[in-house]
Amino acid sequence: MNAVSLTIESLGAGGDGIARDAEGRPLFVPGTLPGEAVRATPGGRRGEGSLATLDEVLAPSPDRVAPPCPHFPACGGCAMQHFAAAPYAAWKRARLGEALARAGFEDAPVAETRVTPPATRRRADLALRRRADGSVVLGFHEAGGAAVVDLATCLVLDPALVALFEPLRALLRGLQAFRREGSAVLNLLDTGPDLLLRLDGTPGTADRASLAAFAGAQGVPRIAGASPKGGATETLAQLGPVSIALGGVPVAPPPGAFLQATPQGETAIVEAVLNGLPKKLTAKTRIAELHAGLGTLSFPLATRARVTAYEGSADAVAALDAAARKAGGRVAAVRRDLARQPLMARELDGFAALVLDPPYAGAADQMPALARSSLQRIVYVSCNPAALTRDARLLHATGWRVAQATPIDQFLWSTQLEAVVAFERERREARAS
Repeated sequence: MNAVSLTIESLGAGGDGIARDAEGRPLFVPGTLPGEAVRATPGGRRGEGSLATLDEVLAPSPDRVAPPCPHFPACGGCAMQHFAAAPYAAWKRARLGEALARAGFEDAPVAETRVTPPATRRRADLALRRRADGSVVLGFHEAGGAAVVDLATCLVLDPALVALFEPLRALLRGLQAFRREGSAVLNLLDTGPDLLLRLDGTPGTADRASLAAFAGAQGVPRIAGASPKGGATETLAQLGPVSIALGGVPVAPPPGAFLQATPQGETAIVEAVLNGLPKKLTAKTRIAELHAGLGTLSFPLATRARVTAYEGSADAVAALDAAARKAGGRVAAVRRDLARQPLMARELDGFAALVLDPPYAGAADQMPALARSSLQRIVYVSCNPAALTRDARLLHATGWRVAQATPIDQFLWSTQLEAVVAFERERREARAS
C-alpha cells in the first residue's frame, strides 16, 4: 500500500500511536506520539483497524526525545524510549485511571506514577541462538517478531547482569549441550547473579566443568539447567549459597524464581500494599495473602499482622516456609493451587484484610468469593490493567469502593503497568443514600 499522511490522536494500550484512515478506522503506528503529523504505510489488520509502519515524522511532538539505547527500536524490550519522562509517567497514570473507570470506579483516587530508574532491573530472560558459524546471539526478541536482537548493552538491566553478556556468549560457544537455541534466566540476588540455563541438549562432564569454571570466574554462586520446554531443574554448578532478603528476611530462592523486577519497584509495591491495609491492626490480626511467591509481601505484611500465605508452586512454598520458620513464624505458608481451588468465601472469615498478587491473567475464578466474603479490605497487586478491569468490575457491582490506587512503572520504557489498588466496602449508609 502507498504511504499516507496522518495525525496521531492518542496512544493505545500497546504504546502505538492511533490515527484514523479515510473511513475512520484506527491505524496503529508504532513509535509515534499524540499530536504528531507523520507519514506511514498501512499494513495488515489489527483488531478493528490496521497496523502501519512509520516512514517519517513530519511534525514531532514536543514530548519526543532521542532514544538513549542503540538497540531501540529494534529490541522488543523497550517500546517508549522516544517519550519524555514526565508525559510518559502521566500516560501510565492515566492508564490505571482508565482501567478502574472501565470497571465502574470513575473517580478513583490515583496517585502519581512511581517510576523505576534505569540500570536497576535485576531479572532478565535472555533468548539464545547459535548461528551456523558457531557464534552466539544473546538478547531479547525483536519488537513484534521472533528474531533475537544481539545485545551489546542494555540500559534497563543492572550493570552486573550486562557485564555477563560477553562471558556468557563465550561459555555458550563451547557448550556441547547448546545446539541451536535456548534461554538464560538471570536473577541478581544478594549473593550475586543466579543463572538458569534452558538448553536443547544434556550437559555432560566437560560442559559441567566449563560451567563450574565460569561460575568461579564470574562470581555466580549457582548455575542450574532445565529443558527449554520447562520441567524440573537440575543444579549444574554450585559454589556457594544463594539468598535474597525480602522484607529483611533472607530467602533461598529456587532457580529461575520470580522476583519483582527491580528493588525500587519492590519497595514501591510493598509501601503501597502496607498503606492500603486497615489502620487498626493488632498482634492477633490475621491477613490472607494469595499468590505469595517467595514472600516479597508476606514478610513486610508480617510486621503488621499474622499472615496466612497461599501459593501454588511447591518450590516457592518450600523456600517461603523455610525462611518464615527461621524468622519467627508470623507467616504460615500454605501450598494451594488457587487457579484450580480458589478460596471459598467462608474460608476468609476472620481475616481483617486480603492481599492478592495474581499472575498476568488475573484472578477471575477467585473474585466471586472475595466479592461476597466478610472481608472489609482487599489490596490487589496488578500487572495487567485489562485483568484488573475485569476483576474490579465485580467488586464495584457488589458495593466496594477504591480507597487508593498507585501506578508503578517497574518495567521502564515498556508498555507494562503495575498497580496496587486498595478496595474497601462502602458503608451501608453511603450505599443507602
